[in-house]
Amino acid sequence: MEEKVLTQHFEKKNFYKVDVYLKEGGYKAVEKALKEMKPEEILEEAKKANLRGRGGAGFPAGVKWGFVPQDVDKPKYLCVNADEGEPGTFKDRYIMSHNPHMLIEGIIITSFCVGIHTAFIYIRGEYEAVALRLEEAISEAYKKGFLGKDILNTGFDLDVYVHRGAGAYICGEETGLLESLEGKRGHPRLKPPFPASVGLFQCPTVINNVETIANVPQIILKGAEWFCQKGLPKDGGTRIFGVSGMVEKPGIYELPMGSNLKDIIFKQAGGMKKGKKLKAVIPGGLSAPVLKEDEIDIKMDFDSLVEANSMLGSAAIVVIDEDTSMLDVLKVVAKFYSHESCGQCTPCRIGTSWINKIVKRIDEGLGKKEDIDNIIRLASNIMGKTLCPLGDAAALPILSIAQKFRREIESHLAN
Repeated sequence: MEEKVLTQHFEKKNFYKVDVYLKEGGYKAVEKALKEMKPEEILEEAKKANLRGRGGAGFPAGVKWGFVPQDVDKPKYLCVNADEGEPGTFKDRYIMSHNPHMLIEGIIITSFCVGIHTAFIYIRGEYEAVALRLEEAISEAYKKGFLGKDILNTGFDLDVYVHRGAGAYICGEETGLLESLEGKRGHPRLKPPFPASVGLFQCPTVINNVETIANVPQIILKGAEWFCQKGLPKDGGTRIFGVSGMVEKPGIYELPMGSNLKDIIFKQAGGMKKGKKLKAVIPGGLSAPVLKEDEIDIKMDFDSLVEANSMLGSAAIVVIDEDTSMLDVLKVVAKFYSHESCGQCTPCRIGTSWINKIVKRIDEGLGKKEDIDNIIRLASNIMGKTLCPLGDAAALPILSIAQKFRREIESHLAN
């Protein structure tokens, strides 16, 4: 059986409490990092581990940390992206509620590595119970001397704060998150400059997803080579796959990076509910282009899914069966992105609104034969023409559904 990295203690009673966490070897990685390693050694280990960002983009975490300038007078910040607003995604919620101290431990090590003394966990507003648990865990960490002044008598100081968002999907985008954290409207910034040099309060900033940071303690304890062996040469470690939709056993599954999508659905998640036939799979959250039934015999890693014209994203697998109308799926996608567009960029603001109106018209039986071509044209005109990835996130699934399931939508138009 595969050794778990992040979820191995999820079933243990009260593992979210610091005393239970310490009994299982918790905060040993912090001791090793702060007392036995130099910041540059931690950075090198993170790079060697090939830990790629678990939020969606898949950018190597160690490389991102290395972009932060060290010869500046300004303070440096760490922002942990716990917004998790991508529909179908629920893995980070489990990490924060079941194992918050592993996240805190990762925050401490990352901050020490980069020279950061203030860290924020930006959590979506709907996660109220999870936010309270995080705050409780942070309080415990302060009392045990793992946070605050002179951590473990090493002279390193770090304060960690939980900041609750207000429910905007756009604030999961890193620069929209920064704007929101500064108390402004969550509008994405123009890049460059990138957050590593000009981020929170115009200071150098590291932004990483919850799952990414939670992997750091095990990399420090067991080494980059061990972590790489858990996954693929270019994608180290395991991945938490959140499986939902029409399967017998929906839930989270921690498996090696590169696990086969078909096996995840039919072996891990128990196959299709009530023996129905599989129609389509969204492999990485709502923004990932849909895969048809004959396209799911594929490795779940960043590069393999890009080759299949989709993406791993947040590794949220949504399984769609034969009884589900793809027009209904398109309706959900179009409505969501139209509602969540921040309105800053015209192609996204106007394009998503028009697509939503056209899809609604088709659904109500008032569609025209040119509607599908209009949807494809509008989505294509959003692609690559917006400040942030939300435009592409809307266009990609809409295009894939309209193109791959065109006949089904045409049948609805005809009838």
